[in-house]
Amino acid sequence: MKSELIVDVQPSEVSIALLEDSRLVSLQKEARNIAYAVGDIYLAKVKKLMPGLNAAFVNVGYEKDAFLHYLDLGSQFSTYSSFIKSAIVDKKAADTSVSKMKRLPDIDKHGTITNVLQPGQELLVQIVKEPISSKGPRLTTEITFTGRYMVLIPFGDKISVSAKIKTTEEKLRLRQLIDSIRPKNFGIIIRTSAEGKSVRDLHHELRTLLRCWEETVAKARTATAPALIFEEESRIVGMLRDVFSPTFESIHVNDKETYSQIAKYVELISPESKDIVKLYESDVPIFDHFSITRQIKSSFGKTVSFKSGAYVIIEHTEALHVIDVNSGNRSKAAPDQESNALEVNLRAADEIARQLRLRDMGGIIVVDFIDMNKAENRQKLYEHMREVMANDRARHNILPLSKFGLMQITRQRVRPALDIITSEECPSCHGKGEVQPSLLFTDTLHEKLDYLVNILKVKDFVLYVHPYVAAYLKKGFPSLYRKWQWEYGFCFRLCPDESLAYLQYRVLDKEHNEIDLKEEKDIASSATKSKSRTKNRTKEE
Repeated sequence: MKSELIVDVQPSEVSIALLEDSRLVSLQKEARNIAYAVGDIYLAKVKKLMPGLNAAFVNVGYEKDAFLHYLDLGSQFSTYSSFIKSAIVDKKAADTSVSKMKRLPDIDKHGTITNVLQPGQELLVQIVKEPISSKGPRLTTEITFTGRYMVLIPFGDKISVSAKIKTTEEKLRLRQLIDSIRPKNFGIIIRTSAEGKSVRDLHHELRTLLRCWEETVAKARTATAPALIFEEESRIVGMLRDVFSPTFESIHVNDKETYSQIAKYVELISPESKDIVKLYESDVPIFDHFSITRQIKSSFGKTVSFKSGAYVIIEHTEALHVIDVNSGNRSKAAPDQESNALEVNLRAADEIARQLRLRDMGGIIVVDFIDMNKAENRQKLYEHMREVMANDRARHNILPLSKFGLMQITRQRVRPALDIITSEECPSCHGKGEVQPSLLFTDTLHEKLDYLVNILKVKDFVLYVHPYVAAYLKKGFPSLYRKWQWEYGFCFRLCPDESLAYLQYRVLDKEHNEIDLKEEKDIASSATKSKSRTKNRTKEE
């Protein structure tokens, strides 16, 4: 299987698409300046205790208070709390080394929040779930620092090994190796990618993670709650770390700075793969070049079709996600109803597993499959769903079909589900239902270019329009595109962009930053000016 990673860097967000045999299987989007992201560490202050929920609301600076449950305090909260008070809040401890601390007894896992927290208490917390809908972030006081090979847990005392490492000998080797190099009062989770790695590689990463913890403590000692204490140096590298695999054949990036970051990271963790990182420099949008835009349009939305005319309908509610499987107008039906239902359900399971990864759907998912009478067919579908979900990195649990033909799935929810609206507002009428002649769009475009060249004094730019519009502007000789170049006395690039609606456009400067052309001049005003120019020409004649 050919695996490729496509990284699209835009001024406001970064998108990473994973292709398997040119088919989109995973898409991550993240704002470049996002706040309260998973993994961020804050110095926060307890605002209110909620005994009924056995939780506390905590002020981290977000518009809504963050949620901290008693079970998210961690068993070693007493040791943690003692360290925070002496080293960060009171600043009495001259030596802030965790390894020299005396461990206190673990807290009762069936205890209550009022016994361990009080309003106004300062805590060092980490975001484990980003704000979703009307809810604030969810927190934990079990601070972790994630690397490629391991996860460092201050105040922990256990060494855990990924269940995906199958061989007993390798598990024992890694456990003994880590135990020999880890400091006291630090727990370690050994990740799957550590399999087969040398002492040198693991020790180097451990030192790096320990340095992150030391810098976090030092910054927290001088901060005033609420304050951001730690975030990853590069969110792009953080996103890449979770999806990277040495089996990738290529990684294409359309931004020079990001290309350098990714190339250095890949060379660091997998030197033999350093040549797979490639800089994409074409004017054609990178997602268009790799046919990702088209796949996004067809894969997101309420209805998703797959082979032989069958389709699924995906609905999102506040409590859960609902997926309905329909056979549609199948061109190749099986000889009997039971076989037909099984075939459709198996193909639907493939698509549903892909959709869960693609949209990052989490929480409770209920799937209404087509009814099947035979128990062996229901079991076959259940086993097939478990098989196709095996590659999903998110923790999940799948239950067998109920007697009503419903399958319940729970999937780890860390971020809001990715929801891309595939239907587009009419760019001509903006939902009014009245459309100006599309030919007037060229007048609007001409005015925007006048503003760009004569007012903003920009002469090196790229104009992106819908492919149909690009073809129209380049049609004939001399084409409108050539006439505009002659008028302004220099050449500029005109590129088609499939992600744009019919009468939309955008302009990027030489550094690929989008230029705001002040949308106060709409097509209607263009129509008025066009008529005015026509009258003036008539009078002059």
